[in-house]
Amino acid sequence: MAAQWLKDAVFYEIYPQSFYDTNGDGIGDINGITEKLDYIRDLGCNALWINPCFDSPFKDAGYDVRDYKLVAPRYGTNEDLYRLFREAHSRGMHVLLDLVAGHSSEEHPWFLQSQRAERNEYSDRYIWTDSTFQGGDGLPFIGGESERAASYVLNFFKCQPALNYGFLHPSKPWQHAANSPAAMATREALKDIMRFWLSRGCDGFRVDMAPSLVKHDDEKKTGTSAVWRDVRRMLDHEFPEAAMVAEWSDPPLSLRAGFDMDFALNHRGGCYSTLLRDYVNSDGEEDRSYFKKDAGGSINRFLDEYLRWYEDTKDIGYISLLTCNHDTPRPRRTLDETELKLAYAFLFTMPGVPFLYYGDEIGMRYQLLPTKEGGYQRTGTRTPMQWNRGPNLGFSSAAPEKLYLPVDPAPDAPTVESQEADGSSLLHTVRELLALRHRMDGLKAGAPFSVACSEPGKPFVYRRGGLLLAVNPDGAASSAEVPCYGRQLVYAIGSCTPEEGRLTLGPQSFAVLS
Repeated sequence: MAAQWLKDAVFYEIYPQSFYDTNGDGIGDINGITEKLDYIRDLGCNALWINPCFDSPFKDAGYDVRDYKLVAPRYGTNEDLYRLFREAHSRGMHVLLDLVAGHSSEEHPWFLQSQRAERNEYSDRYIWTDSTFQGGDGLPFIGGESERAASYVLNFFKCQPALNYGFLHPSKPWQHAANSPAAMATREALKDIMRFWLSRGCDGFRVDMAPSLVKHDDEKKTGTSAVWRDVRRMLDHEFPEAAMVAEWSDPPLSLRAGFDMDFALNHRGGCYSTLLRDYVNSDGEEDRSYFKKDAGGSINRFLDEYLRWYEDTKDIGYISLLTCNHDTPRPRRTLDETELKLAYAFLFTMPGVPFLYYGDEIGMRYQLLPTKEGGYQRTGTRTPMQWNRGPNLGFSSAAPEKLYLPVDPAPDAPTVESQEADGSSLLHTVRELLALRHRMDGLKAGAPFSVACSEPGKPFVYRRGGLLLAVNPDGAASSAEVPCYGRQLVYAIGSCTPEEGRLTLGPQSFAVLS
């Protein structure tokens, strides 16, 4: 059963090195997040997901963890993070940390011991072959770099050796079973990390690459799911209100594996990508997204997959829709402010637990930048938060050349300050939408959802609890034949005309009727 607080949760994702710098070194920090908690709360977000903030060589922006129990010095101290937990809780907010479960940094003490020639406590903490000249049985591997005469399996980049959770069906002498002593020791080490942070005020975890644990797993991820169900049993017993959200994007599997939430991620051709990033080419020059005005997108391309997921999982957990994340081009790359307002109105009124990526509330742009810390094309989504028109757009007092990444150089770069002063801004619309979600039971995470009209050329009309909602992203007015008798308009972007058996929306409009 999902943590009860998730029923009314709206998350704000923070890339810590880019959010707010309080000590002038050009890198955001934990104290910067604490200082901005009131802003986040007033925005309507009552929960945080903080991208990795643990000690790391930062070859992959912190997703290469060197010490799971130590805050990276560039962000502050453990005490700073404990204070953030306390300050968030005093405001009725919850905090999830990013848990990298499938691999560590190659500089982690576990790996430094594991690669030694002499057998030791950590020899089997990672996946090693029997010989330096032996490959990884179809898995990516590195050979010739360790004292140990063996190759080791990778989980992602070269800097990220895979932790050993075993193989579903071992077929080589060096492959451990998923219930072997070595694999179980890794599983218990993971639980130990989780207990450490949960006992100090953390409210749960977003799990990076959640389906990647057990190797040569089957299509149903039988082995990996068993690991997560075991973790879930520990949480239910020791931390029953702790929450987990999976980077998996397969809710029928992940939610049955013990996760409270799973993201609908931006996989090319997946349901979520059709809404905001249906690019013909990866450069985003042509966009057929549903929320791109007159682009010819169809909501049914989203619904085909989403409805299958929703009907299968609505009683066991939540599907999380997001504006963006640190791996995805910002939606402002191709959508203008009006298009974003409609997209957010949809995302924030759908079932499940929504996530807002920092800066999306003001329409921060995607930047074309050289790679930083393994970001590559993702780097342009990770630029500093834009607070005001001051130096570095209010992010840091450091010299511009010392910033983690450069701020948007455009004269019209959006800022919180400028949008605060404009009552029609995207920022104000986000606040209105999130206030509406918190106020109305029909918009809570688990309120029922059904489709009333998804015909091409007509508004998309859907029900949440007793509410009727509709969106028309196109540049011409359109109508749907749905019963509206006795309904009252609660909220609108653009124009809406409800009649007894018909609902008409003006160009680029959204409406909620009670």
